Amino acid sequence: MPATFGRGRVTAITERHADLIRLIVDDRSCVAYPGLTGEVAVGDEVIVNTQALALELGTGGFDIVVVNLTRGLGLPAETGAHVMTLPYAPGQQAASFAEEDIAPAALAGIPVVCCALHSQVAPVCAALAGRRVLYVQLGGGALPLALSDTLRVLRSRGLVSAMIAVAPCVGGDLQCVNVFSALATAAAQGAEVVVCGIGPGIVGTGSRYGHGGLVVAEAANAAIALGGRVIIAPRISFGDARERHQGLSHHTRTALDLCLGEVTVAWPAGLEPPPGVDVVEVDARDWRGACAGLSLSHMGRGPDDDPWFFAAAFVAGALARNLA
Repeated sequence: MPATFGRGRVTAITERHADLIRLIVDDRSCVAYPGLTGEVAVGDEVIVNTQALALELGTGGFDIVVVNLTRGLGLPAETGAHVMTLPYAPGQQAASFAEEDIAPAALAGIPVVCCALHSQVAPVCAALAGRRVLYVQLGGGALPLALSDTLRVLRSRGLVSAMIAVAPCVGGDLQCVNVFSALATAAAQGAEVVVCGIGPGIVGTGSRYGHGGLVVAEAANAAIALGGRVIIAPRISFGDARERHQGLSHHTRTALDLCLGEVTVAWPAGLEPPPGVDVVEVDARDWRGACAGLSLSHMGRGPDDDPWFFAAAFVAGALARNLA
């Protein structure tokens, strides 16, 4: 199916960050990534990708600026960059990759927390306050790290020290070709704990293996191979009886089936452990206080609607903190 594009004019800027602009193009909500398109201002003529809204996908309800016809043509590539992200695709861009300049290091027991959803990242990192945490984002959800308001808040509070984008993700402090080099780079950068996950949203086909949550197994297997200590943040929910992820999600169970070495599943004490899964119970009583001020939301539900979801992510971080 071809991409769906439209032409429009910027009528308002609603939110501006260094790496993300939220705006209105004619009467439609839109986002732009100035690192890809250059700056955008009211009155600019732009080309936008409208397919997500046209297909009513769960991306938050917005179009994406593809090119700024007014001020975004003929922009120079990053100085010295010669390796492509999204190679040989219409959106290819030269970028500097960490592997070119940073010697890899073994994980040597560094805890690696593996998250299946971006909404787990904030409570995981809240439990790691005071540790040097590097965040590694893999494909399976949104690819630009700039889309995440969560990451901006975590960085502003010192809960994340640096961010690594694993291709095809873009926009981290560092760019890496794959999860192996990303983990080795995180170790070389002095990470005490590495948190791996996907961006906002999740790619899902309704099938056993066709979903972004399997990034848990991908990150876990890479960490095992490099000598890390793997902690799984389990996806659990009791917030909506109609949801297929009641209790321990089938996504987490599938990911665990695909892990090729020893992993530890953190589990909040006080909640009955899931049948057939070995867990390590961790005290979760402090999770609300530690997460105060963070925006916690999962499928439109907050901490009061689905507390065990956030508590389970928090205890994964708490366990990693104790091991670091």
